Amino acid sequence: MNNGFLPINKKEMEEHGWDAPDFVYVTGDAYVDHPSFGVSIISRVLEDAGYTVAILSQPDYKSCEAFKEFGRPKLGFLCTSGNIDSMVAHYTVAKRKRSTDYYSPGGKMGLRPDRAVIVYCNRIREAYGDVPIIIGGLEASLRRFAHYDYWDNKVRRSILVDSRADILTYGMGENILLRLAELLSRGIPIKKIRDVRGTVYLCDPDDKIHYEAVGGFDYNDLKKDKRIYAEAFALQYKENDHVRGRAVTEIYDGKMLVQNPPMPPLTREELDHVYALPYMRTYHPSYEALGGVPGIQEVELSVTHNRGCFGGCNFCALAFHQGRSVVSRSIESCVEETKKIVEVPNFKGYIHDVGGPTANFRYASCKQQEKTGICANRKCLAPTPCKNLKVDHSEYIKLLKEIEKVPKVKKVFIRSGIRFDYLVYDKNEEFFKKLVRDHVSGQLKVAPEHCSSNVLHYMGKPDVEVYNRFKKRYFELTKSIGKEQYLVPYLMSSHPGSTLKDALKLALYLKEGGYSPEQVQDFYPTPGTASTVMFYTGIDPMTGKKVYCTTDYHEKQLQRALLQFNRPQNAELVREALTKLGRTDLIGHTKECLVKPAKGEAQKVRAVKAANERKPKNSKWAVSKKNVRGTKKRKLR
Repeated sequence: MNNGFLPINKKEMEEHGWDAPDFVYVTGDAYVDHPSFGVSIISRVLEDAGYTVAILSQPDYKSCEAFKEFGRPKLGFLCTSGNIDSMVAHYTVAKRKRSTDYYSPGGKMGLRPDRAVIVYCNRIREAYGDVPIIIGGLEASLRRFAHYDYWDNKVRRSILVDSRADILTYGMGENILLRLAELLSRGIPIKKIRDVRGTVYLCDPDDKIHYEAVGGFDYNDLKKDKRIYAEAFALQYKENDHVRGRAVTEIYDGKMLVQNPPMPPLTREELDHVYALPYMRTYHPSYEALGGVPGIQEVELSVTHNRGCFGGCNFCALAFHQGRSVVSRSIESCVEETKKIVEVPNFKGYIHDVGGPTANFRYASCKQQEKTGICANRKCLAPTPCKNLKVDHSEYIKLLKEIEKVPKVKKVFIRSGIRFDYLVYDKNEEFFKKLVRDHVSGQLKVAPEHCSSNVLHYMGKPDVEVYNRFKKRYFELTKSIGKEQYLVPYLMSSHPGSTLKDALKLALYLKEGGYSPEQVQDFYPTPGTASTVMFYTGIDPMTGKKVYCTTDYHEKQLQRALLQFNRPQNAELVREALTKLGRTDLIGHTKECLVKPAKGEAQKVRAVKAANERKPKNSKWAVSKKNVRGTKKRKLR
């Protein structure tokens, strides 16, 4: 009997009354029918358009048998690694295997392979030969061009080449998949589909391209020459705009890879429709006995009100995936979703978040952007705000107020990223005051990331003075309403541009502010970001200038230890870092010091100090640490 979910096996497919589905959707995640999961959105959008979709979740990839569960689909296979890149899901920045997979039943690790898209596509080819295969999702989107792979420590080919898929979709895929499904259902061979925006395909170098094209970088040059690699990324980044972007090409051993320009983002009406589809809003019931799917916990009681981000952080892949054009849902759409959330069995009256990639963005960054696209050579917010930046929180305030009115809602929190610089630039403090008064659950997480101007420049973040202004006003407003609330800053160590000296600067900044971070994120070089290009090439792709980047594991440890100088387990590393920097004055017992001396060292320091106090200054008898030995056994003379 149909349980409301899309079928995940042949038995459920037959209960739906299908002999074969139009599409089989292969995913590396457990099946969660919730609009925070891309597989769920795309499958429901296709269903809404009249297509049948079966979900093949985390199939046994050791043979092709599991991929035959539903038989050969009528139109083709869709394939994704899941919500995140499979390598990021499996490994820490230190390349250690993670113990938990939040997108698998019971958090169990090992249910999807490394490089899932490639593995799945090869198994599909084994099973059904020339069946159409369309790949998408984060792993495919961010690896659509030749890319530096941190885990292999080399430049890999486009995932379209390695997977042997027919078409790659990048960015947000609703309208892309609807167009592809329409063309396939009309009997057009997938190899002939070459004009759909938001897609990447392979062809012969002499073939005609539907759009004006640039690029033409050869993979053999990209993997050998880091400067060419950086130039290629800069071009890809600048052309990633649906208004002014052109097609971008690469050459692979006699084949040409073509990325068509991006698909325009959904309109507000289209986005509202997507979120109104009949999601079950939880994981498939077959996972209940396995402990459920941990990934649902963060989003089950939250509302996503926007897409895209014009923040422009260099270490973030959002610009390369969702894009820098912000679109948002109507207030009515968000309220209707809230009414569904309050009926969830474990709802206790609290909406955990009303956010998105950046919580306090509702519109495009400026009026010009809507007509001419995102600026190719200018960021909206950093290092200083563009004069055309539109700063307005009025609709977001109205949205929050309307959600607060929904029966059974006691409190609405904002837990996804607040862009504090955008908040500071708003001369009207109504939202700032409401945020502090109504939407902070004891502590607000924000992302200054660093305090060094040099590092912030390479991160694409504003100067620390902007954060200081925000912090000062946040605590003033908190005090004015008689609350005790805190800030939890996200901090990053070892980002390109960061030296040991920069790490010390941040450590002293934290100490001065009386803050000891529980968590620090080491920079993680993932595909599709400008920061990863800097890490690999030592070149800022936007300027062509050289950037200091540490790839040495021990120096990374030293930088991280400085940021968490209060931790006893970091003491030895902190002392080593301070000694390297010539700042042993910060090793001691005074309040200015970052770390205490080692036990034996402390003994020596006290002995030297006592001995020198008994001798005249500049005396040849002045004692140094080097000639103090066995101070417990003999008296200094």
